[in-house]
Amino acid sequence: MDPRTAAQRFADTWQHGWTHHDTAAITALYRDDAVHTSMPFRPPHEGRQAIADYIRWSFTGETEPHVTFATPIVDGDQAAIEFRVHALDNGRPVTLAGCVFARFDPDGLVVHTRDYWHTTDGHQ
Repeated sequence: MDPRTAAQRFADTWQHGWTHHDTAAITALYRDDAVHTSMPFRPPHEGRQAIADYIRWSFTGETEPHVTFATPIVDGDQAAIEFRVHALDNGRPVTLAGCVFARFDPDGLVVHTRDYWHTTDGHQ
């Protein structure tokens, strides 16, 4: 699969999947042996099941998410994609803004992702 197509599919699926807390749709984007790092100093989540567990955990306490992913910037088999989320975190309005860096295999599945993000109170 063309990396631009894979990156746009990734962004679209994450946007929809996060909005609806659809972990299965999101994790279907990842190869079985994919690795995801959420924030630079956290240990990586290795394998699709560990990534699914992390995503389910990250949705805990979150309600009413409004999620947007920007158009991916693609170079070779890699993409950078900004995202922003307005949600309620245990009833408190928050904004999460960040960027995911993704690398794709020839079939368009994710091999590695790395996130950088920050949250703040309120919807900004």
